[in-house]
Amino acid sequence: MQYDYSKNRDEHPEPIKADVNGLIPEWLQGMLIRNGPGLFSLGETRYNHWFDGMALLHSFTIKKGEVTYRSKYLQGDTYNSNMQANRIVVSEMGTMAYPDPCKNIFSKVITFLSHTIPDFTDNCANNIIKYGNDYHATSETNYIRKIDPMTLETQEKVDYLKYLPVNIVASHTHYDKEGNSYSMGTCIAEKGKTKYTLFKVPGGSGSDGSPPLKSAEVVCTVPCRSLLTPSYYHSFGMTDNYFVFIEQPLKLDVLKMATAYLRGVSWASCMKFHPEDSTLIHLIDRKTKKEVGIKFYTGAMAVYHQVNAFEDDGHVVFDVICYDDNSLYEMFYLDKLKEQMGADTMYCKPKCKRFVLPLSDMVCYVVHNLVKLKYTTASAVKEKEGKVLCQGEVLCDGVELPRINYNFNGKKYRYSYMCCVDISPVATKIVKFDAETKQKIEWTGGDCFASEPVFIPRPDAVDEDDGVVLTCIINAKPVQGGFLLVLDGKSFKEVSRACIDVDFHMDMHGYFIPDMAQVSCISISSTGLAPFPRLSASPLSSHTHIAPCRPGEKETEG
Repeated sequence: MQYDYSKNRDEHPEPIKADVNGLIPEWLQGMLIRNGPGLFSLGETRYNHWFDGMALLHSFTIKKGEVTYRSKYLQGDTYNSNMQANRIVVSEMGTMAYPDPCKNIFSKVITFLSHTIPDFTDNCANNIIKYGNDYHATSETNYIRKIDPMTLETQEKVDYLKYLPVNIVASHTHYDKEGNSYSMGTCIAEKGKTKYTLFKVPGGSGSDGSPPLKSAEVVCTVPCRSLLTPSYYHSFGMTDNYFVFIEQPLKLDVLKMATAYLRGVSWASCMKFHPEDSTLIHLIDRKTKKEVGIKFYTGAMAVYHQVNAFEDDGHVVFDVICYDDNSLYEMFYLDKLKEQMGADTMYCKPKCKRFVLPLSDMVCYVVHNLVKLKYTTASAVKEKEGKVLCQGEVLCDGVELPRINYNFNGKKYRYSYMCCVDISPVATKIVKFDAETKQKIEWTGGDCFASEPVFIPRPDAVDEDDGVVLTCIINAKPVQGGFLLVLDGKSFKEVSRACIDVDFHMDMHGYFIPDMAQVSCISISSTGLAPFPRLSASPLSSHTHIAPCRPGEKETEG
């Protein structure tokens, strides 16, 4: 079973009605928008890395038990320039674009200068985020693109640098109950300093027609431990009172990036993992807007995704997906993906680790574990020089792209929903993981590839896992089309699937926009509604499997 990562996908801008098998709960109404690369070759030129492909947005609109689908390429400056030239003319992280050999020397000089002080791409192919009332496609450059969520039309180009001193911005954003958004970016060598900037965009910003980022506020800054080699990061954690930022030894060499074009290498080649360095864990107090005085660190690791973070009895607990090195990025070069199909390759399997940061008993040097929580084996030991060495507990392994019930973001939680990548980084099944019992429940559909699972809570639900999980499933046999899978959040059994006669592309991340009118209606009259029925698995070609516990653990019903 193979997925062709390098195949160009067609867009379907007009809505397509899905064939729904099973019953979609009537409270589930809204739109799931997802983002990922979909076009990898133009004319005689090809992208080197899967992450570099042109952004292809697609959406599933759920209304009154029916589903409609559409997809559209993000038509930013990068897309338009490439299409007009019928070749790749704008560089991406893993693919350096060189001028047409037929161009004159003046054009070649201009191209060289633009890469020495690069104006990055607006090919925002990683995620969908919300600032104020606006939705944006995003990657990790200083550019994002506003989109119309209903039509997927590309709208204004937004430059972070017009509002904030950030050259690179993380793909993942946090939100609080007031609708405020929180993001992190890196400011490189401004006034001789490189720093990480955490900023807030107030909820409702942009309601007067102005860009929401115009109202952005810097919450705090964290100095980089090295001026010209800032840490790469993809996400960060947030609790009620703290932000958690991991400064990992996966670093960008700024000087090498400035000369990459001249040396004939990609910007990605300037990103290097340093196993000899430690991983710094920065804890920022949301009230004082400053780092706490305790210096936490752990061994070298590469982290892309945070699962959740929360506070418990004088500790900050945070769960992350981590790797021993940066081989994951290397595996997604398109040539390597072709080689891996059906072959036994060395794969650095990710681990879901729990770290615990104690906030008390820090007066003097101690050699015993400062973590007092009984439910974890994670440890923290204060060393003579005052730093605290943290060792994480492995909760499970072979999982990626974690999502939770976001109502529990920053709070003590139990369940996460992830892609199962225990054999390769290509997911063929998804899992529900119970952090309390360490039990996994798996869903697999045979010859299918699964995308990031997204949990949608039932309105007015009490239980953490009361809701549904949505995931986009790619059929390994494209002639059969793909489908939007709906799973019951508790049993992890299939409730329904919306089949679309489209060859889906593999995407990365997405955002669910609820139909607020419907949510308000259900919320107001919820006492008169029958609870969402726990449907048994529908008679479709899929099954749910309760994975065995690890050796020495009891098997517990989830």
